[in-house]
Amino acid sequence: MLIKRLFPLFIILCIFACKQEVHLNKIKGERLSISDSLVGDPDIEAFIKPFRDHVNNDLDSVIAYAPLTYSKTNGEYNTAIGNFMADAVLQESNPVFKQRTGKDIDMVILNYGGIRSIISKGDITARTAYEVMPFENSVVVVQLPGKQVQLMVDYLRESTKAQPISGMKLTLNSDSTVNEVLIGGEPLNLDKTYHVATNDYLYNGGDRMTFFHPNDSLYVLDYKIRNVLIDYFKKIDTLQPVRDDRFTKLNN
Repeated sequence: MLIKRLFPLFIILCIFACKQEVHLNKIKGERLSISDSLVGDPDIEAFIKPFRDHVNNDLDSVIAYAPLTYSKTNGEYNTAIGNFMADAVLQESNPVFKQRTGKDIDMVILNYGGIRSIISKGDITARTAYEVMPFENSVVVVQLPGKQVQLMVDYLRESTKAQPISGMKLTLNSDSTVNEVLIGGEPLNLDKTYHVATNDYLYNGGDRMTFFHPNDSLYVLDYKIRNVLIDYFKKIDTLQPVRDDRFTKLNN
């Protein structure tokens, strides 16, 4: 009988206790130094090693050769490494785009800041592509009216960096006004639409490239710039990019 009498009181006390608020008064932390003195777990190391070796073998396999060292600082309006990257995007992406749409890419624009490393003289590996383009940026193709392309020209004219382009030839006068704009060898037509390849970061306004909006259509190729470079490297024996007249400024 005593148990039966105390049981309701027990239930009430439990409910009251559950309603009490709990407050955190103190957090105690401890700093753990990470250094070479830390000993790895041999079982984990043994498990990871085959995968690490496989990845390293893939990354370090020689796929091309660079006879010179190429840097994005070697040129004022266009650079060999920038020209190579833009040309690679055009060459490797156009077949994908044409298969899906039946159309061709007219031109490519990338960004100077997206070139994150030099290409050193010597063997080129897949790791080279990861160093030059460590980001996950992918190729997109934007259908732009000629008036939007003119805004792109204005951006290039005002830029202080050698932004990589392909399929376009831009010549400035000595006072930085536009002398000539050719796309596919033809003068820019403001009443025409053009298919411009770039990457998703720039399409979304990266590096202040706001001229991609508005547009007529967007095509997402699901093709990473890094993979573009690797595919391009695999098709050549020796990398031979050069500075040319695709973007120049007249002296007088």
